[in-house]
Order: sequence, then structure tokens, then C-alpha cells
Amino acid sequence: MKRKDVKIGIAPIAWTNDDMPDLGAENTFFQCVSEMALAGYEGSEIGNKYPTDPSVLKDALDVRGLKIANSWFSSFILTKPFCDVEKEFREKCAFLQAVGAERIGVSEQSYSIQGQFDTPVFDNKYIMNESEWGRLCDGLSLLGKIAEEYGITLTYHHHMGTVVQTAEEIDRMMDGTDKEKVFLLFDSGHLAYCGEDYLAVLKKYADRIKHVHLKDIRPEIVKKVKEEKLSFLQGVRLGTFTVPGDGSIDFKPVFEILDKAGYKGWLLVEAEQDPAIADPFKYAVKARNYIKSLIGF
Repeated sequence: MKRKDVKIGIAPIAWTNDDMPDLGAENTFFQCVSEMALAGYEGSEIGNKYPTDPSVLKDALDVRGLKIANSWFSSFILTKPFCDVEKEFREKCAFLQAVGAERIGVSEQSYSIQGQFDTPVFDNKYIMNESEWGRLCDGLSLLGKIAEEYGITLTYHHHMGTVVQTAEEIDRMMDGTDKEKVFLLFDSGHLAYCGEDYLAVLKKYADRIKHVHLKDIRPEIVKKVKEEKLSFLQGVRLGTFTVPGDGSIDFKPVFEILDKAGYKGWLLVEAEQDPAIADPFKYAVKARNYIKSLIGF
């Protein structure tokens, strides 16, 4: 990959967890972004402690040489009136536009079990019917068109415990949406977690991938989650995820496929862990060094 085409970022979820605020409650926004910059990253996504005033956020990032790469957006296309979803989506797009971001990561949260602390993540995932698939795909295509008004590209974030988790579900979503409006946020960790061939998915959709999450897994923890019927959040606390270079995923072929496809955009480290156990700065440096060893920067 060419240096000018790719930016390396990291998510703040390693410092402060959005779903379990007690994880990293002691870590401040300023500590988080300062350590990101010190570890050699160029930007981040938006976390729960980030300033909500675009000018305040931008000032804090500019002085550290950081940019906003992307932001999560929870859509409820299946369970809320679309006008409500659109209103919230426009607000998020306007914010991202104000801070100079060009991507939004949408994840359909209707019927999601990812945030349910006692629900087994491997046993209780919701399966959509034909009508729901049509509504979801049509709604995502409409959101993609709206995002363009703000200079933003919609990328869909497949995720454990949600209605789009498996390779088959990714296929259905990608086939059913407008190919010019809806793109894929490729997340290595979530595909590896649910046992899918993440390289096959990457190859298949390389031309429609507009954002990348570099997430590694610890297979022994995934095995424990599955066998003991634990939830997604319980797995996070145990250490399901880790940074590239610390788990079981070989990222060399991931980068090779992206390079061959001419990928342009962010490569963003994301690994939610308990910061009291996995020091965020230490792991951020480890991931940055690992990435540099594979792509040269």
C-alpha cells in the first residue's frame, strides 16, 4: 500500500468502553488522544468521552496531529420509524462533516444481543425474515444516499450478536443494497470470532470496502465463550479481543489483499479490552509496531 493512500488510526474503545463505561472510567479523553498520538497514530474514531462540540473536538485533535476517521452509528431501521432514524443519522453526518470525517459506520441494532450482558452470543442471534431483509437493505441504501449530501460514505459494520454477522448475511446485505451508496466496513476480528473465512470475505468485497477495522482475537477465550454460553460483553471482559500482532490472526495476507485491490482509506486498530488488565498505551504501541513491520510505515 502506498503511504499517501492509507492512514493508520486507533479506536478509543481500548481506553474507555462505550458499552461498559466502568471499563476505563478512570481514563480521560485527553489521556486517550495524547497516547494515541504518542503511539504514532494519525487519527481515531469517536468515543463516549469525546467532546460533542465539533470545534472543541477538532481543536483538541489538531494540536496532536490527529483526525476523526469514522464514527459508529446505531440504526434501528427494522424497529423505528424511518423518519426517526433519518433525523439521528443526519445529525451524526453533520457532526462528522464538521470535524472533517469522510466515513460513517452503520450497524443495525434492532434485535441486537451484543449489549445484553447475560445473553449467550452464539445461541440467541436474531435471524431476519424476507420482509425484514427488504426493509433493511432499502433503508441502508436511503441512508447511503443521505450520507452523500454531507460528503460522507456509508460503510456497514457487520458485528457479533447483530442481524448482519455471518458471511452469508454480509452477502445478502451487500447484494440487496445500492452498490454506489452502501459499502463495507471490514472487521477481521468479528468474522474470525464467528468462525468465518475473513480472507474470503475480504477478497470478495475488496472493491466495496471503504473502512477497515484491524481486530485480533484470542481463540481460547472465544472457545470459552462458546462452550460456557457467555455473552459478547462477558467475552470482552475476559479478553476475547486484542490488537493485531497479539492474537491468532496473521494480518500479512489481509494487507496483501487490500494492497492488490488498491485500497485507499483508514486502517484502524480496534480492540476492546479491560484497560486495567491490558494497558491501552502499551497495546497501542505494540499494534503500531506490528503494522509497521508488515507494511513499512
